[in-house]
Order: sequence, then C-alpha cells, then structure tokens
Amino acid sequence: MMIGPLALCIACGVMGLLALGAAAGAEVNYDESKVPQYTLPDPLVLANGQRVTDAQTWREKRRPEILEMFRRLMYGRSPGRPETMAFSVRSVDEGALGGLATRKEVTIILSGGEEGPRLNLLVYLPNARERPVPLFVGLNFYGNQSIHPDPGISLCESWLPNNEEFGVEDHRATERSRGVRASRWPVEMILGHGYGLATMYYGDIDPDFDDGFKNGVHPLFYREGQTRPDPDQWGAIGAWAWGLSRAMDYFETDSDVDERAIAVLGHSRLGKTALWAGAEDERFGIVISNDSGCGGAALSRRRFGETLEIINKACPHWFCGNFHQFSGREDDLPFDQHMLVALIAPRPCYVASAEEDLWADPRGEFLSVKHADPVYRLLGTEGFPAEDMPLVNRPVYGTLGYHIRTGEHDVKNFDWQCFLDFADKHFGGRGG
Repeated sequence: MMIGPLALCIACGVMGLLALGAAAGAEVNYDESKVPQYTLPDPLVLANGQRVTDAQTWREKRRPEILEMFRRLMYGRSPGRPETMAFSVRSVDEGALGGLATRKEVTIILSGGEEGPRLNLLVYLPNARERPVPLFVGLNFYGNQSIHPDPGISLCESWLPNNEEFGVEDHRATERSRGVRASRWPVEMILGHGYGLATMYYGDIDPDFDDGFKNGVHPLFYREGQTRPDPDQWGAIGAWAWGLSRAMDYFETDSDVDERAIAVLGHSRLGKTALWAGAEDERFGIVISNDSGCGGAALSRRRFGETLEIINKACPHWFCGNFHQFSGREDDLPFDQHMLVALIAPRPCYVASAEEDLWADPRGEFLSVKHADPVYRLLGTEGFPAEDMPLVNRPVYGTLGYHIRTGEHDVKNFDWQCFLDFADKHFGGRGG
C-alpha cells in the first residue's frame, strides 16, 4: 500500500511517523556512530562576535537577534492580536465530572463577525480549590471531545482527518470520537493536583494539510492581492502557536484563572508548537515539550531520525518558506534548537523524550536542554543540574527539566506526573 506524505502528515500514530522518511525518499539514520561532526552556534555570542556576559545584553541584544532569526528563517512572522477579537462563553457547568470540576466552553471570535475561523476553547477548573487557579493549556489532534468521554463537551464541527477507529467519518466527529485520546489527557489526575486544563483543536486554527494556506486563520491577515504567506511569514506551526496566545488573551479576562501561572505544553508537532509559543509569548510561565523532535527540541545538526529534508518534504506547510532552503544544509543554519530553548529563559522549560521514539532523537532533545543551560545560568537560575543524559525514567530538573521514559511516541501518565511536579516546583503556592 502506497502512503503519501499528506496522509502521513495528518496521522498521529507511531507507524505514520516512522514511515515519513520513506515517503520523503530519504534515508533515516538511527546509528549514533553515524551522527556527523558538527559545531553548534553559541547562544551567548552576538552576531558581531561580541560575547554576552550580562543579563542586560542578553535581554536587549542577543535574545532579539535569535528571535528574529527564528522568525525570518524557520517559523515565520506572525500577526498580533486581532483588533476585532472577542470571547463568548458558550456554556458553564459547575458540576462537571461528578462535581469534580467546572467546565467552560469558550468561543474565541477572531474576525468580530460570524464569518471566518473561530477557536473553541475547552476549560476544566478544579472545584476543590479556591479561584484563581493555575492551568495547563495545549492543543489537541482530534477535537475537544476526544480528550475525555464527558458528554457535556461539544463535538468538534471542524474538518478532522478521517479515522474510523477514532470515530471520525467524512472528516467529521461522531459520538464515537468521545474520549478516544483520553489516555493522553488525564483530566482527573490534573484536577486532583489543583490545576486547571484548557485545550483547543489545532485544526480550528489551521487544518493540518498543505492546501496553499487557503483555509484556517492565514487568509484573515492577507493584504490586498495576497494569496499565501510571504517566505518569512508564518506557516502552520506559527499559526498554531499564535492560537495558543489567543487562548492566553482569554485567560487574562477570566477571574477564575491565574494568568501568572499558565503552563503551555504539546506533544509531537504540537510540542514544536508549544516551544515556539513559549519563545514568542513571554506570558506563558512554563513551557513543556513532549517528543517534539525535529523542528522542536532536537538538534537539527545531528541529522538523527527525522531531518530537515524529510520534514520539509513531507509537511511543507509547517514552517515558513525560507526554512526550505536549509533542507540537507543543517550546518548553514545560523541557529539550532538549543537556542529556541534558550529564548524561553529565565522561565522554566521542560523537555520530555521516549526511549523507543528514535524518530524524535531523544539524545538530540536532551542536548538542546544541556546547551541552553549557560543562558539560564547567566540569567541567575539554577539551569539544568546534570552534565549527562539521565537514566530512563529518572527525571532531572532545575529551571530546565528533562526526562526520557520507557515506551514509544506518546503521552503517558508518567509524563504528566513529571510535568505536574515541575509545575509544583515553579508555581509554588499557586499550584499543588
């Protein structure tokens, strides 16, 4: 059976990820001895060669330099908050999940009218603690109803990738799709730790297939005569990250939510998204990447597992047009992904890997954390308190955190327990 890159790109299964290399016509390296020699750009050296030795220079000069490079060459430039954006609370149930939570459904209206894309935000808040509450926010792959069997969650009305097993027919959610991804979203566990949870379907922001950016939020911002983003303007990942910032705009208006204690997280391509959202939007207090791999936390120069050539061929809409020039030319990039992690400093950042997920290059993800550490320490934090990659299932964290767990490309309760512990450490009395 022939599987095209488009089908693989919208699939979320492990087999789909592993087949991407073949679909892109590229060899995939899983042999550590075949990782090429490489030299990483130093995040603490300015473009003019001057070394950064103080927080002010980082903040006023080097950080803006790095952020501009990522915008221009990788994720693309995103617009700001729409002037006509509005929020509509569609439903509130203060006795959801047997009284454990208050469930809210909020529509983020982007265009100020009935036409055009709108984002549907699902929020659970624990009833066992006083307001306002700290909260985790992340995007989901199959609609809000997929994260929990709660019958009170509205079915997603947007285009979805067909998946008979997940109850998606004719690109639409059915009742059978309720809770099909509940294993990745342990709602009761999160609420029991005193945190809220918010999520949106990423396809509400931009459907995950390459149609030349005719759908989703991109056309809302085209200038007259424009039909697709310029080479340095946002791709899909940039749009998904932008959507997370619109959720953050809502949290600032909700007195039940502690907007000072929001952790943004994501898995796989949405882990890439969470990192970029956290780099661009400093309102996110914690940034968490799970199995984000190439274009996320993994170092590009290692060329281990998924590579720039593979990702740009298989999913050409994820990054800005300028990024495609670096396919097969990783060493020509003026940055690498450790510098993306460094952009989040001094805010806490956690990167998680899985032992069997070689496609995402766990060692490359760890090395990004390690090589971001000097920036964190320059800014007065404890950084990452280890020199070597931790043992499996042995999380290590200071202001930077990392673990590699047993298993495959997925989100497990073990991951969530680590994320909750990390949030407890850094949100202090606002969590736990």
